[in-house]
Amino acid sequence: MVQMLISAAAHRANFLSVNYTTAYFLCIAAFIFALICSANVKSTFNKYNRVGSRRGINAAEVARRILDRNGLYNVQVVRISGNLTDNFNPKTNIVSLSESVYDSTSLAAIGVAAHECGHAVQHAQGYVPIKVRSAVFPLAQIGSSMYFIVFILGLIFSFEPLVDAGIILFLFVVVFQLVTLPVEFNASRRAMQTISSEGILEQDELYGARRTLTAAAMTYVASLAVSFTQLLRLLAARNRR
Repeated sequence: MVQMLISAAAHRANFLSVNYTTAYFLCIAAFIFALICSANVKSTFNKYNRVGSRRGINAAEVARRILDRNGLYNVQVVRISGNLTDNFNPKTNIVSLSESVYDSTSLAAIGVAAHECGHAVQHAQGYVPIKVRSAVFPLAQIGSSMYFIVFILGLIFSFEPLVDAGIILFLFVVVFQLVTLPVEFNASRRAMQTISSEGILEQDELYGARRTLTAAAMTYVASLAVSFTQLLRLLAARNRR
């Protein structure tokens, strides 16, 4: 059955006239798009990280307020090193805010902190896409580290099942990144709603926080584009053989 699915996908790529050269240039275009998105999120964060909120509440206090508002008193807020390394770990119930965010009262920092708390709320409320992402994550990790070796060995030894296995492994990476999109966009939407309803930022300040979160979300779109075009390249390589 899996073999049939891969064959069907490969023939589909061929039907769409996505040959190896075309797929290769699509990969380059997606990679350039990803670089632009990465540069944009950094410049947007830096821009609005220089604009302080009028209420003067720092990001750590915002995170604590949002968590308590949702009854998540057991979730800790801690400082970690790095820049834009902010995350929520559901295993430890810790929202980690980077050094550039933790003490900052800027529009960008508040947006980032609220976003990570959005993930904590998602886990607490059993948000389905985040459950799916958590389930796919181990497979995506294995796929990311193993797909290329398996695929290349399949090509070297002209062993089609091994080639298909490499494609399947990489498919888990694509699925993980696809499921990540609604998770990230939903967390940002929750963040903006909470910031507004709790009066953490004034109405004219919401724009800066929203711009920061939108720029960050586009990096996930770019990652999916890179992975999808890489999948096309693998299918095109299989077709060419």
